[in-house]
Amino acid sequence: MMHVETLKIFCDLGDLRSFSKTAEKNLLSQSAISQQLAQLELKHKCQLIDRKKRPIELTKAGQLLYAATRDMLERYERFKSELASLKSSAANRINVAAIYSIGMHALPDYVKRFMVGNPNVNVHIEYFSAERVYEQVLAGDADIGLVAVPKRDKRLEVYDFEDEPLVLACSPKHPLANQSQVDIHQLQYERFIGFEKDVPTRTWIDGILQRYSISIRPAMEFDNIETVKRTVEINSGISMLPRTAMLQEIAAGTIKAINFSNENFVRPTGIIVRKNKILSKAGKYFVELLRKKGANRRG
Repeated sequence: MMHVETLKIFCDLGDLRSFSKTAEKNLLSQSAISQQLAQLELKHKCQLIDRKKRPIELTKAGQLLYAATRDMLERYERFKSELASLKSSAANRINVAAIYSIGMHALPDYVKRFMVGNPNVNVHIEYFSAERVYEQVLAGDADIGLVAVPKRDKRLEVYDFEDEPLVLACSPKHPLANQSQVDIHQLQYERFIGFEKDVPTRTWIDGILQRYSISIRPAMEFDNIETVKRTVEINSGISMLPRTAMLQEIAAGTIKAINFSNENFVRPTGIIVRKNKILSKAGKYFVELLRKKGANRRG
């Protein structure tokens, strides 16, 4: 009996017509992809891929297997989605996966609004890195995901959430702390507390700095906003952060948040749901609430 993952890899080969792209999509080596294909060909005693052509092509036998497998996989995905929906409905629960900054700072207000009309629904929120949020949603372990700088993926429905204002974050002891506004060029060569390279917000902020030809001095890099804030508080450097994620520190006076004079910089955020995901009635309403309130704040 063939594993579902092996059949999925074969369909990806048929779609992408490339061993390297299929390996990249499935986070495997090209050798592992070749071994999976070899198992299928051995099982069915026929050649399924014409390796001599570039890009590779399915043989007639491969086309037959592809058609049967694609239909089976789609049915299996629908089954998983419907089963997950049944379990979710039975437990009256919505599973939400969010990056730390959105889950801890932007999301609670929406949950309170939702609970007013749905007091018997359990909104279960877990905090993950952006990469893990995508994995949780695609695997069906989370009904809804919330991420910054959402990426487009044909397997996902992506909706706009909030545009979060990006401001200069610094300690009250920093020389820039007394300014009502700062020119982004004042960040030139400043010690900068940033995010690690695999964090989407890092890429977004790097793009803004490059657009203004700003060279900062990387001091430290972290994978979450809470550690960045703690480091800014002790005056180890400045940063560029969403204002909405610093409201508590701003109120306490431990961080100064200063607007830029050049333009209103923002960090886009998004709601992600796996395509063909069957949400419960409460889940659909929660997504609609997030989209509506996010649109209002943008407006």
